[in-house]
Amino acid sequence: MGPLSGWLKIAHRTAANTSMSVAPVPANATSGDWELASFAPLSSRRLLVLGGIGLILVGMIFGDIFAVFILHQNASRVGTSLAAAAHAALAGNSPAVLVYFQNVGGFLENRGTKVDTHVHMIGFGYLALMLAVLQPWVAFSQVAKKAVAWVFLVGAGVLPIGVFLIHYVGLAYSPLKTIGWASIFADFGGLLVLLSTGVFLVGLCRHRQASRTVVSDTLLADRSAAGRMLLAGGLALVLLGFLHGAYYAAVNLYEHEAQDYSLLSQMSSGAAAADLASVDRALAGYGQLQGEKAVNIAAHAHSIEFGLLAMLLGFFQPYVSLNGTWKRSWAAMLLLGSVLLPVFVLLELQYGLLAGGVADLGGLLVIIALLAMWIGVLRYTGSLDAPRTGIEHRGVAR
Repeated sequence: MGPLSGWLKIAHRTAANTSMSVAPVPANATSGDWELASFAPLSSRRLLVLGGIGLILVGMIFGDIFAVFILHQNASRVGTSLAAAAHAALAGNSPAVLVYFQNVGGFLENRGTKVDTHVHMIGFGYLALMLAVLQPWVAFSQVAKKAVAWVFLVGAGVLPIGVFLIHYVGLAYSPLKTIGWASIFADFGGLLVLLSTGVFLVGLCRHRQASRTVVSDTLLADRSAAGRMLLAGGLALVLLGFLHGAYYAAVNLYEHEAQDYSLLSQMSSGAAAADLASVDRALAGYGQLQGEKAVNIAAHAHSIEFGLLAMLLGFFQPYVSLNGTWKRSWAAMLLLGSVLLPVFVLLELQYGLLAGGVADLGGLLVIIALLAMWIGVLRYTGSLDAPRTGIEHRGVAR
């Protein structure tokens, strides 16, 4: 413990004096020394890894709850209100048309704020993990980097909470006429994320301009089975997502846009001509079209997102303090769920609730695997903070 403690003190003094976060490695330093130095107690990398995985985990759980209990019911209400508005237009009842369209606007706002909450939380989690990878190259002291990491995580939590509350708070007690308190806090959270990310970018530029020291990082050199599995599987998922998006754009996108315009025109002309059958056919076709567009976009986006998540998690497998067999099992479960969800989202129009149930199961598998990895990282960080003995600590059960 003596040589390691002395080396860490030297590294800390060097970082404080030079505003650099990584000191040159001594000739006798081990990989365990590097892990302790780069993942030290309450370091910026530890905060960003735990916070990033936590944000993704909470965002995915929220997304699953929203999909099961709100999304489908909300879509049904939108369709019902749209049909009622068309029938009210046929009857010449313009006040009712206005009321039904206001209801549609409310349902869409409710859906939009939930989707934005889910997307922003997961997106900030991805960004936190990317910033964690880059921490050795951010040319600030560890104290400064930790403070910036806290600012980032606070902003990443405040923004989605504020967005979630927009639909419920509205303009109540707001000092502004068009922006409510929830929107103000959401914008403040976004500003914190923007500023902290900019500070990290400045640190990267400072390192590039001022440093002549070659920085090594064991994360980028890791070749464990779980890490390789996640990197390869993630790359394949991203590739499949891009291929599906390209296919949809080439084969279906322009056709769907033309159908969109045609069905809306048919709906309007049918209402003007008091043709109820034409309006109902247009409404049914429009609902089917929106479903096709939604499942294709969702499959494309989820495949790419899960691929990026798998690749980012692949870098941090050395910090998952679990047995090697368990690490491979959780990695396989995450990849399996990442395949099931987008594939069965695509099949929802053909197989209905059965495909939707399998897609939700895929999302649940990803959540369980992600939670297991987060617990593994928490075990690793806890072992760093525990009282140490004379036995060398490697941090990861191989």
